[in-house]
Amino acid sequence: MVIGGYYSKVADEIVSHIRQGSVLDLGTGPGYLPIEIVKRAPDICITGVDLSRKLIHMARINAQKADVSSQLSFEVGNSAGLRFGDAVFDMVISTGMLHSLKNPIAVLTEIFRVLKIGADAWIYDPANVIQYIDKTKWKASLNLRERFFLCIFGLLGLHKPIAVYRKSDVIPMVEAAGFKKYKVDESEREIRIKLTK
Repeated sequence: MVIGGYYSKVADEIVSHIRQGSVLDLGTGPGYLPIEIVKRAPDICITGVDLSRKLIHMARINAQKADVSSQLSFEVGNSAGLRFGDAVFDMVISTGMLHSLKNPIAVLTEIFRVLKIGADAWIYDPANVIQYIDKTKWKASLNLRERFFLCIFGLLGLHKPIAVYRKSDVIPMVEAAGFKKYKVDESEREIRIKLTK
């Protein structure tokens, strides 16, 4: 599966950096990335947050099927107004959410708030990657439940225009959120932001 392969690669990168602790996954969707991470690092506990109740329900089912529910919790929430206290997470991650945010600075500010001192946030935004996916193969790789949920959200067509941030757009947002240490890498397929509080 094209998408599964992407999450496997990202999970490998994350686990090479952190092997234990509490991680927050913003825009978790159906939970693919947290599942891949805890398969590789059983001492990590991940909380996944997403605005969609249906995707959170799907994430819980996927975690049960993968037999990793004890390391994962999924909840409906807004990344711009998190319920968590200050400085509680060892890492914050997000894939594919940045381009869809109405107020990215508010979300980045929340990430800064919930991170422990010295902890990192890794944000991957593969908005451009959609143009490289073989849509026919991708659709064929989905199970019936995944097709149902993605049809509800109108994502199977992949026809909606997508905002794509450039490095020059991201740096002022990161700095406005309070981050002083950061690295922003831009390629034709995605933007990667690594932040340290």
